[in-house]
Amino acid sequence: MSVSYAFGKFFVPGPTDVRPDVLAAMTQPMIAHRGPEFEAMFARIQEGLRAVFRTERPVYVSSSSATGLMEAAIRCAPAGRILALVNGGFSERFAKIADMCGRDFDRYEVPAGRAHDPAELRDRLAGKRYVAITVVHSETSTGVLNDVRALSDVARESGALCLIDSVSGLGGVPLEFDEWKCDYVLTGSQKALALPPGLAFAAASADFARAAKEVAGRGVYFDLGEFDQFAAKDQTPNTPAVSLLYAADAQLQAIAAEGMEARWARHLAMQQEVVEWTERLAERGISIVARPGERSPTVSAIRLPGGMTPRGFITEVRRTGYTLGAGYGALKDTTFRIGHMGDHTVATVRGCLAACDEVLEKA
Repeated sequence: MSVSYAFGKFFVPGPTDVRPDVLAAMTQPMIAHRGPEFEAMFARIQEGLRAVFRTERPVYVSSSSATGLMEAAIRCAPAGRILALVNGGFSERFAKIADMCGRDFDRYEVPAGRAHDPAELRDRLAGKRYVAITVVHSETSTGVLNDVRALSDVARESGALCLIDSVSGLGGVPLEFDEWKCDYVLTGSQKALALPPGLAFAAASADFARAAKEVAGRGVYFDLGEFDQFAAKDQTPNTPAVSLLYAADAQLQAIAAEGMEARWARHLAMQQEVVEWTERLAERGISIVARPGERSPTVSAIRLPGGMTPRGFITEVRRTGYTLGAGYGALKDTTFRIGHMGDHTVATVRGCLAACDEVLEKA
């Protein structure tokens, strides 16, 4: 069965739109994942991922969703209490993983739509000993961007690791793993990297990777020590999703051709297009959940006027050919989301917003 497909009309904040040539790359034949062809491809993927993470460290590749490498962070962290920074649905997931893995943990929670304050974090870390904090860089449920560089610096002052979920950040938002002396950063394939779902990537500092190898009860599939060992050989610890890696190989070469600075600038330009659109419609009750200065360049959660339901609005926009994201978590019934990330451009975002205008004019 053939399916007609036009890139540029799918604005769910993950999975995001994937270019046809990247999708086509997945149709290549199978190769042995312990053979020289695979190792050559994996070496190229490593080079591309290091450029995205801005690191000289190996980047781990997991055939899983990003949740798998969130669990890896928790399971491989040293024994002791964890502080979970919660400001939306996906930071809540990080806290839940700590709980379900049997870790002692506390929560530092701020209202959905707000970022965490490094000064407040410093006060909390001064009052109790923590081995690690968890934090979401770009909170996909609210469109809030946390200052993970400052939060990581504060954690380091107290001797705590900073475990960063940058699932909808990395690839669209500046993050400098080596320069910022990050401990652990994870992401997923289906957000700003504009790949199909099913792969997760992470980088760990040498100290964290070394310590992870000594943690008891860390499990098998998400053993970061084993990921570290195999990445050095241009391999994965277990059978990878080869077809998805073909797509990653193609896309990372395209990302390298664009350049990370240009990619970051393009995401900022797309965000600004959405901000200006909401400002023009402010009198009608349209507004962005995140505050100025705390907005993610990759995703916006947007409130609608009273009397208009997000589900109905999304349905009507879909009739124009565009797909938006529904609200998530606590904001499910009050917002819709636009994923202005990946390989979208200012031009495709303008097309999406024009479709939104068309529906609003009829409301």
